[in-house]
Amino acid sequence: MAVTITCEEIAGHGDFRRLDSIDGIAVDLRYATPDNFVGRDLYSPLDCGWLHNNAAAALERVVAWLAERRPDCKVLVLDALRPQRVQEQLWLALQGTDLLGYIAEPARGSIHSFGMALDLTLLDAQGRELDMGTGFDDLSERSHPALEAELLARGELSTQQIANRQLLRDAMFQAGWVGINSEWWHFDCGDRLLVRRDYIRVL
Repeated sequence: MAVTITCEEIAGHGDFRRLDSIDGIAVDLRYATPDNFVGRDLYSPLDCGWLHNNAAAALERVVAWLAERRPDCKVLVLDALRPQRVQEQLWLALQGTDLLGYIAEPARGSIHSFGMALDLTLLDAQGRELDMGTGFDDLSERSHPALEAELLARGELSTQQIANRQLLRDAMFQAGWVGINSEWWHFDCGDRLLVRRDYIRVL
C-alpha cells in the first residue's frame, strides 16, 4: 500500500520543498486561480506550492542550464504538487466529455500528486510567456508534441513556436525530466511506475 499524507501535513514533512525556496523561477499556479480549463480556483485554501525534494533538485538543474545557455529565459511554474483530492475534482469535471484522456484516473493517480511532475513554460527577458502555439491547458491537438511536424505542415504551428517548445524540452530533458505526447507543458521527474511505487502520495 502506497504511503500517503494529506496536503495539510506537507509543511512538516522533510521529503518536500517549497517552490519559493527555489531561486530563478517564477510561479503562477493556475489551479489556484480561475485561469484553467475548469474555470475556477481548485486549490484554495490548500497550499500547493511544493515539490518533492528530488523534483525540486531537478528543477534547479533546469534553472542552471537556462542561466548558462539562455539567460534571457526564465521558468514559469504553472502547476506542481496537485493533491489527490483535486485530481478527483478534475476527473469529475471532464466526465461526459472526450477529454478524459488528458487526466490521470484518480485510482491510478497523477504524478503531480507525488510532487514529482511540473506544468511549466518559459518567460522572456521582459517577463512575457514565450509563444508555444497554445496556452496552458489547451486540450486540443495543437498542444501535442507528438503532432508538431504535422501541425507545422498544416500551418497550425510556426517554426518559432516549435523552437520555443524545443527549448523548453531541451532544458527539461537534460535535467532528467520526461515529457508526454499530449501536453507541451507537462513533465514528469523520472519513471511514473517507480514514482507510484516508491513515493508519497499527497491527498
